[in-house]
Order: sequence, then C-alpha cells, then structure tokens
Amino acid sequence: MVGTAPAAATLNKFEKLKAEKDGLAVKAELAQFAQMGWQAMDETDRDHRLKWLGVFFRPVTPGKFMLRMRIPNGILTSGQMRVLAEVVQRYGDEGNADITTRQNLQLRGIRLEDIPDIFQRFQQAGLTSMQSGMDNVRNITGSPVAGIDADELIDTRGLIRKVQDMITNNGDGNPSFTNLPRKFNIAIAGCRDNSVHAEINDLAFVPAYKQDTLGFNVWVGGFFLCQTL
Repeated sequence: MVGTAPAAATLNKFEKLKAEKDGLAVKAELAQFAQMGWQAMDETDRDHRLKWLGVFFRPVTPGKFMLRMRIPNGILTSGQMRVLAEVVQRYGDEGNADITTRQNLQLRGIRLEDIPDIFQRFQQAGLTSMQSGMDNVRNITGSPVAGIDADELIDTRGLIRKVQDMITNNGDGNPSFTNLPRKFNIAIAGCRDNSVHAEINDLAFVPAYKQDTLGFNVWVGGFFLCQTL
C-alpha cells in the first residue's frame, strides 16, 4: 500500500504576511505612505508591517496612530524627554503618552504624514521606535534604580543599551531579530532585590558569583518554563 505524503504545514496569517514581505521593508516607503495618506495604503502594510517600525494603526481612532518607543531600562535624558513632549504637543488635546509596564512610552494621536519628520528628530536625539511591535524583542527592562542604588551589584544601563543597539542595529533595523516569537521579553538585572522581576521574562540575566567572579546567571523560558544555563 502506497502511503500519502503529509500535507505541507499551513502558515497562519502572520507568518504568511512575513513570508510575502519583510516588515522592515516599509521603512524605505515611509515618505510615500506619508504622502498618500493612511486611507490609500495597503491594509497589510498599514495594520501590521508598520508595527515593525513601532507605528500602530488604531481602528478606534482612525488616522491617529500610536507610536511605541524603545527606551532601554526606561532611562531618558532631559533632552530626549523634551523631544517626545514636543512630538505629542503638536497634536493638542489629542496628543498624549502612556507609561508602560516595560519601562517604556507609547505616544498617541500621531499622524502618519508626520512620521518621517518625527523619525528624523528621534535619530538626532538618540531615540528609536524600531522593532517595538509584532514578532520582535520588546523593550529591555532593568532595575528602576540602576546607577543610583548604592547596593547594586552591576550598573546595567550601558549593557542594556548595547543589547538594544545590537538587536535594532543601532536603530536602523536588524532583520536577524525580526522573526522571533511574539512579545519576546528580556530583562537584565543588576540589583540585589527582585525589583526587576526577571523570572517572568523569556530571557533573563541575574547577577551571580562564580569563584569570586561576578557575572550573570541566564534564565531561559520565563516563569513557567525556567532553565538556568
């Protein structure tokens, strides 16, 4: 009896849209999108691929997008905060920002035609929203008192910044990190207490000593499936 070959695996809609066109490809089309307007855009580009750049179409507020930043360890300079404030201020009462549970900010009320200018301002200020949505690594968290905690073991601010720069290719977009499981979370802890709650992340770095050398234990799999390497 001749067997039947197994059917090819069926891709879900998100895997299909990624196979058809890389999410980061829309970065080169931003000026065109801004000129044509959100209503004339391809719906898959508008509703899904723009999320690779941190730009989220909101059906409940059509024409007013949400912009999710990447703020490593939740740390901003006063100059960067002014840039973000000026971005939302231009929209009056419709412009505002949310503080997220991952030490991040989400700007609301953003209009698509302003995105190219906003991104240019971000680049000048050392800010980025790149790869903050869909199948990408979320904002990397650390101790809320990193650098000012007298009892911390490691100041993680610079390290978290380096990891983000690697993942996003310094904010330009890195295709090597755009096809991970959705909402992939990383935390890098440097404190003695558990204020970071590193164990709930997919990948966590926790301070540890080995033969009097300070480094990190790496926890993989999150709270429900945790393996120490």
